[in-house]
Amino acid sequence: MPKPIRWNDSMLTGIDEIDRQHRVLVNTLNELITHLPDAASEELAERITRDLLSYTLYHFDAEQGLMQAYGYVDACGDDAARHLAQHRAFSERVESLRDQINRGEALDLSKVVKFLQNWLVGHIMNTDLRFGEFVRRARTTSAGPT
Repeated sequence: MPKPIRWNDSMLTGIDEIDRQHRVLVNTLNELITHLPDAASEELAERITRDLLSYTLYHFDAEQGLMQAYGYVDACGDDAARHLAQHRAFSERVESLRDQINRGEALDLSKVVKFLQNWLVGHIMNTDLRFGEFVRRARTTSAGPT
């Protein structure tokens, strides 16, 4: 059984809005982990994947709005392209899981949780921390959005 993600300061990007959203994502995933042993898996999987997908899309929109506001794509083209590709790949994977649920296919929730944990922590600790550093530098060198 997967263990909940322990939020810690090393996961902070330094962008309050993004850090709050990351905590919501971590808490949603931890809720799934907590309920895995005793929940009706189909109902739980449907609700959590629905909530996770909708909140993730909201979160990705927020990040992408900051990317535009601070010129991230122009300044860091390759990194920005990888970042956006990761967002697309994650959304497609979660949508695929939802399609499986909607077709009545059983999911191995433990494997789903492991995928979500690895992706979320890896994305925050690598891609989002680099992005956060870019935005923090941009904020200190300009009077851009806050």
